[in-house]
Parts: sequence; C-alpha cells; structure tokens
Amino acid sequence: MNKLKLIIIITFAFLLNSHSFAQLFSSQENLVAMKSFSSFEQIQQNSEFKLAFELDIAKTWHINSNTPNEDFLIKSEINIPKSENFEIVKVVYPKAKDIKFSFSDKPVSVYEGKETIGVVMKSTKNIPFGEYTIPIEFIYQACNDATCMAPVSIFDTIKIEVVDNKTPINEINSEIFSNLDLNYSTEQKIESDDNSLANTLESSGILLSLLIVFLGGLALNLTPCVYPLIPITIGFFGGQSEGNTTKLFFMGLFYLLGMALTYSVVGVVTALSGAVFGTLMQNPYVIIGIVLVLILLSLSQFGVYEFKLPDSWAMKAGGAKNGYFGAFFMGLTMGIVAAPCIGPFVLGLVTVVATKADLFYGFIMFFTLAIGLGLPYLILAVFSGKIKNLPRAGFWMEAVEHIFGLLLLGMALYFALPLIPKEINIYVLPIFMIISAIFLIFFDKTANDRKGFRIFKNIFSVIIIAVSVWMLIPTEKQNPDWQYYTNQDYEQAISSNQKIIIDFYADWCIPCKELDALTFSNKDVISKMNEFKSFKVDMTKSTSEETEKIRQKFNIVGMPTVLIIDSKGNEIKRITGFVEANEFLKIINSVK
Repeated sequence: MNKLKLIIIITFAFLLNSHSFAQLFSSQENLVAMKSFSSFEQIQQNSEFKLAFELDIAKTWHINSNTPNEDFLIKSEINIPKSENFEIVKVVYPKAKDIKFSFSDKPVSVYEGKETIGVVMKSTKNIPFGEYTIPIEFIYQACNDATCMAPVSIFDTIKIEVVDNKTPINEINSEIFSNLDLNYSTEQKIESDDNSLANTLESSGILLSLLIVFLGGLALNLTPCVYPLIPITIGFFGGQSEGNTTKLFFMGLFYLLGMALTYSVVGVVTALSGAVFGTLMQNPYVIIGIVLVLILLSLSQFGVYEFKLPDSWAMKAGGAKNGYFGAFFMGLTMGIVAAPCIGPFVLGLVTVVATKADLFYGFIMFFTLAIGLGLPYLILAVFSGKIKNLPRAGFWMEAVEHIFGLLLLGMALYFALPLIPKEINIYVLPIFMIISAIFLIFFDKTANDRKGFRIFKNIFSVIIIAVSVWMLIPTEKQNPDWQYYTNQDYEQAISSNQKIIIDFYADWCIPCKELDALTFSNKDVISKMNEFKSFKVDMTKSTSEETEKIRQKFNIVGMPTVLIIDSKGNEIKRITGFVEANEFLKIINSVK
C-alpha cells in the first residue's frame, strides 16, 4: 500500500508541474478565503482574549483537517509566531468529516464549506501599553475528488490595543464567538512536556506528585536502554537462593534499593549541578568499573566464587549468607546503567528538582522514580531465581548458569564499546557471540547427558552464530549529510537563514543508535533533511571545555537530544528520546 501512496504522490507532482494544470489553478489561494476576528479591540495586561478564523472553502473542494488520516497529506494549521508579549493558550479546530476518496485506502479527514478555527491567547503581565499587530498564517492543502493541490499559505493580521486597567473593555463579534466552543475536546494546549510535568507536580500535593513520579518510573521500563538489565537480572538471580522465595524476595529488594540509591544520587547531583543526565557514563573510569562488576558477576556464574555477606554480618542477619551484598552492589551499578534512559518525563523531573533546589525534595522524587523503575526487576528476581525449582537440577542448572555467565560477559563487552576504537568495535560483540556459541557446543559438556537440554543448547548456539554472522555482513546504509558541529559553521548557517538540525548523541546511548538505524536512515527523512544544515555533536566524552560550552549554549540535559531550528534561528522543536521516521518527518516538514 505504501507503493500505491508513492505512485499517487508522484502523479500529483507530475500534474502540478503540468503547464495546463498550472494555468487552470494558478490562483489556487482563492480556493480558501479566510476572515479573522478578535473578541476585543482593546485588552489589558495579563488578560485572555479570543481569536476566530472563518474559512470559506470553494464548492467541490475540501482541505485536509488538522489531523489527516494519511501520512502523506498536509494538515491544515493556524500559525501564530511566538512573541514576548502574547502567548497561545489553546487552539480549537472544527470537527472534521471523514470522506472516502479514490486515492486513499481509508476515509480522509477533511473540512468542507464554511468552518471556524478558534484560538485563546493571553497578554503577558508586563506588556507595554500600545497598539500591536498579530500576524496570522494559515497553511492548508486543497483537494477535490480527484486531485490535490500543492500546500499553500494565506496571511492576515489582527490589531490589538493594550490599555490600562482603568479603561473599560467592550466585547465585539459576540455573534461569532457565541457559536464557537473553545472547550471542544480536540483542543490543543501549547506547552512543552517539561512545563507540563512541572505544572502538574506544582499543582499536586506531595503524595499525588510521588504517585505520578512512581508511574513515570514504571513507564521508563518501556525505553530501550533499560532492556540490558533484563538478561543481567536473570543471569544473576537465576542461580541464587535455591528457589527459596523469601530469600529471593529480600535479595531482589536489596537489588532494588541499590538501584534506587544510585539513581537518586545521580539524578539529584545532576539536577542541582546542571550537568548532563547520565554523564557518569562518559567517564572512562566509571565505564571500566561497570565492566569489571559485570565480569565479576559472570565469574560467579561459572562457579569461581559466590557473593556472600561476611560471616559476622550473616550471623547478625539470622544466618542469611547467599548473595545479599552482591544483589545490593549490583543494584548500585545497574542504577548507573539505567541513568542514561532519558525521556521528556525525566527531563521534566530534572527541571523541577533544579528549580526547587531542595536536596530532600530532589532525593525523594528521584528515589520514588527509581523505585518505579526497579519494581519489575524485583519481580523478575523472584521468578528468575525460581529456576532452581525446575526438575533435574544439579549439572543441568550449572549449564544454565554458564549461559547466564556468557550473557553477563557480553553485556560487559557492550558497555566497554565506547573505550574500543571505532574501527574495530563493530566486530567485537559478533565475534564474542560466535566464540560463546562454539564454546557451548564443543567445549561445555555440562549436562550433555540430558537430551532435551542438549538439543536446546545446540539450537540456541546456532541461532547466536546466525545472528552474529548477519551482524558482520557489511551493509550500505544511507545517511543524511551530517557535518560535525563547529560554532563557526553554526553561526554561518544562522546568518545564511538556513534551517538547522543538531543531533546530540553518545556512543553509550541506545536510543541514539536507534535514531541512526531507524529514523535518520529513512530515505524520505534523508531527502527532506537535504533542506537543512545537519550537525552532529558527540557527547560521549564531554569532559572537554569545548563540549561543555556547547552543552551550556544549547542547554542539553541528556541524550539523545535533537534540535530543530527554523530559518529565522528559532528553536522550533526539541526532541528527547527516540522518534519514528514518520513522526520525525512530520516535524521537519512543518519547519519554515
């Protein structure tokens, strides 16, 4: 079906370039007429006022709604430039009609005839008295039953006078605004994710705020950079406590508290210092420490030793001796591993804590966030440890622990990749996986007398080898024309009125790699990005003075961060986290 859409778009492009077609519709802006109205001619400081835009769409024509059902259709949109004197509170678009057309495999959301768009605006608290002109742009794409025109814009202005609080204010155009429901459910509130979270927490009590943050922590488990914690957790707890549920629970609790403690300290220090969230992962000594911990944990799976509390501590703890210290220590380390999982929610929380500048408030907020993040791993610890209860333990269980040990060694290599030269680091993991699979098949004879397990191990190893070979096969991926950032090139692009995309990334950042592999490699995205000056900023090792200046200049809190800047030098969008190609394309398509 995507091919069909492509054919349709190409056909439209051909028609639009046709001389006769261009003559026929050379004045396509006449297809939509717009009149602008204000609810007041005069307003006061710090007060709301309403705007209405009446659209008159030519007969037999329609325009796409603000939320078209097809990705290739351009949405209708009211654009009011940002101003230091006025702010947009909300925008309300009319209810659209769904109509089936021959070029689409599903109904298209459109406006027809006469429609009205409403906007609620607010003057700032200290706006100077006087007359102001508010520029308005309406972007739309007109279509009839067989043809779609190129997107166009129509412009208008509205004059507003700001007066003192003693001047009486008279409402105008009441007949228009009385028929406009500005509380319609499809309203769009113009606010950033960070401010939204800040406002939510500010307006909520401490208990409700903690609940919101806890749920946010749970949601972080859906982000890709916490996925590595799953095999690590299974690998560590898989051979612990001999299936004793109580001991497994308390070990998981120690693991959870270790993670929560580290995550809280890292989050609070980061927020209060203004440093990059997850910056510890840029320190080679921290990376080496994590790698060593994972190697130590893997050795315990091969029976070299076992984590246990000192005997004197164990006696005071009622004789518990199996892995509590190891669980807590691993949780401390995994908190650092989880820290780079940046998203709008975490960035918002960083902003809130930094604004409060309250150490206790910051600690309790991030501690609660970490409890939400770590709770699934407490449950995972209990159930992964119960593997000891599976039938025919003994040598069979030792063989499983060897597999877990190899998983932990693989994770150690993964976190060491930023320290390995880029020329060879793409080969490290696949080669290790092949060696591990060969070891399991030909050298690790443990439990080979169990036919079912031997078949499983061999199939598992063959799959690992196949995946590794696939990873080693060179592939030619298309990439945007990235340029590594320099302040001179950036300023030159600004002065030349070029649109700009800046991608802040780090080698340890999994969502950054997803953006490169899935979003920036998309041919439509690459084609559109040719209209932009595209910079990459490597934040893997941000200890240099130059990198720190860039971070402060653009207020970068975590990776990935992608800045979209229009031709006037205004930051239009700040993307934090992974976005799919279609969503990214929509964002950059709207940049002027």
